[in-house]
Amino acid sequence: MHTAPASHDLAVVYEHPQWQKPLFAALDARGIDYTTVDLKAGVFGDVDQPVAHVYFNQASPSAYTRGNTRAVPYGLALLEALDADGVRVINGATAFRFELNKALQSRVLQRMGIDHPKTLVFNSVAALRSRAGELTFPAILKPNQGGSGARMFKVESIDEVGTILDGDPGLWAPDHVMLLQEYLPHDALGSGIARMEFLGGELLYAMRVKSDGAFNLCPSEVCNPVDGSDGACALPEPGEVKSAPPTFHPFPDVPEEAVRIGKRICAAGQLDVAGIEYLETPDGRRVFYDINANSNLRGPIGEAMGFDPFERVVDFLEREIGQLRKSAAA
Repeated sequence: MHTAPASHDLAVVYEHPQWQKPLFAALDARGIDYTTVDLKAGVFGDVDQPVAHVYFNQASPSAYTRGNTRAVPYGLALLEALDADGVRVINGATAFRFELNKALQSRVLQRMGIDHPKTLVFNSVAALRSRAGELTFPAILKPNQGGSGARMFKVESIDEVGTILDGDPGLWAPDHVMLLQEYLPHDALGSGIARMEFLGGELLYAMRVKSDGAFNLCPSEVCNPVDGSDGACALPEPGEVKSAPPTFHPFPDVPEEAVRIGKRICAAGQLDVAGIEYLETPDGRRVFYDINANSNLRGPIGEAMGFDPFERVVDFLEREIGQLRKSAAA
């Protein structure tokens, strides 16, 4: 932000420049008046005015895995300041806080009666031991502020949890809160995982994800290239078996009930844009386990369904800008 009046229609808030290239290209092609706010290094003051009429938050919880630990707290401070000013922020502070806090996501899903992995939240392995009887093993160890499958481990006991965290205390970063979650068997090579992308509260598209046991299921072509080569997202942690890269497939017949649940989650988290993942277990459960506000779209999936997903995003942004202009003129 700066002290001059807003001079652009749109500001894109981001940290990972490669992820944003398709969006920036679509904005340029449409002739949208936009600027960018890079969270890796920034400053704003309490008297500053917004640089744009509409902000689009594309910050990612996984910034710390790329050495950009300061980007997330700074981004949240900026979004909260914009919210306090009444600025229209797409995926604003409330949505971003929801994405950053997997413990909160689990709690909200529990209160909404949506099937999700049973979860224990802890900052001490000794404290975790006091609840040892509440989870069966194997289980999944993951950070509360995750992103791109970073720092996730399939563990067989609480002793193994302690061994992993004692061996690498840096795994507690960035917020020193970890989760131990129910492990759910599923068909990792077939139709076990689905991801739905939502835009403006409506389904944009869905896809099946064949994970082969990988944790990094980021759909960005930067992270998981179409040709199967190594991407630019989180790498396996020490001791984790490197799996084959995941593959992504159009899922046009996603169940209507799954879509309805996805819409409810978007509304609960105030998510304007979201990627929501669920898996199907052999005993018939549909378990929602991951909620992403920084939704990295995968061009080939949309194109297989007859549209460019980034063009749809720009359509949405244009509508938001237009509605703001009408309100200002009224």
